Amino acid sequence: MIQDSLTLYKLIILYMLNRVNFSLTTAQISDFILEKEYTNFLTLQQVFSELTEAGMISSQSIRNRTHLSITEEGKETLSFFKNRISDAIINDMETYLAENEFDMRNEVSVLGDYYKSTSGEYEAHLVAKEKDINLLTITLSVPTEEMAASICDNWQKKNQDIYQYLVQELF
Repeated sequence: MIQDSLTLYKLIILYMLNRVNFSLTTAQISDFILEKEYTNFLTLQQVFSELTEAGMISSQSIRNRTHLSITEEGKETLSFFKNRISDAIINDMETYLAENEFDMRNEVSVLGDYYKSTSGEYEAHLVAKEKDINLLTITLSVPTEEMAASICDNWQKKNQDIYQYLVQELF
């Protein structure tokens, strides 16, 4: 019984990742699954780990978020077992994605991370993406980690204004 439940949770995650054309964060998927009370947080973390270890999803850590994408193996597995997801759960997922897809896409399309460079300064690496295409990439060197973190935080809030300003000034 427990294994059947774990399989269902894996299929839900694979379905959601396959349904969108951008990566989703563990938090975004967790929000849906935990909101619907399909399972608890610890079980969900186990499922993410098992899917990653099995090569069905790939993960990339960017700052405080883990971005997930479905792999070809995950797509193949989903195609074989999709019928194990009930129509009610598929409807729940479709409704959730329809209501939240724009916000979820924006959240993962704007990336800001920083690291300490070999010169001892911190570099804030900022990216605005659409699908898999980088629209804008900026790297700023700053003297302190606090400044780099602040730049990344502000990038999340002000990226559209900054992008628009650059386009207006450069074209």
